[in-house]
Amino acid sequence: MTTIYIDADGCPVKDEVYRVAARCGVHVTLVANSWMLTPERDDIELVVVGQGFDEADDWIVDHVGQGDIVIAADIPLAARCLKNGARVIGPKGRVFTDATIGDALAKREILSSMREHGEMTGGPAPFQPKDRSRFLQKLDEAVRASLAEE
Repeated sequence: MTTIYIDADGCPVKDEVYRVAARCGVHVTLVANSWMLTPERDDIELVVVGQGFDEADDWIVDHVGQGDIVIAADIPLAARCLKNGARVIGPKGRVFTDATIGDALAKREILSSMREHGEMTGGPAPFQPKDRSRFLQKLDEAVRASLAEE
């Protein structure tokens, strides 16, 4: 059965995931480093992991599998989940695939190196309403594709 895993700390699209999951009958597991308020529904679960570096990421990778969907902005986490057969979508609707993850990892590494050398690379663009709309479209497509494979 398809599960949507959310790298939940700071994720701006949790409410959208809850709505799509309820409509499609899909389970949601939020993974976070601290407790957070979630709807009291049988199809939503909160897993609180320790405060260590990458503990939430490691938990998700250990539990995600073929046909599952991961919501994460973290590019290395996306790469690890793709290796387990999951679909991965960023909160702004960016779909990570086996064909695109290499470029995303390389760009991340270049920007990180530039920052280490004191260059200002700017941060991500602010979250916009169009990002939320794109995310909903891509999530709906991913859920339908995963359910079709079950």
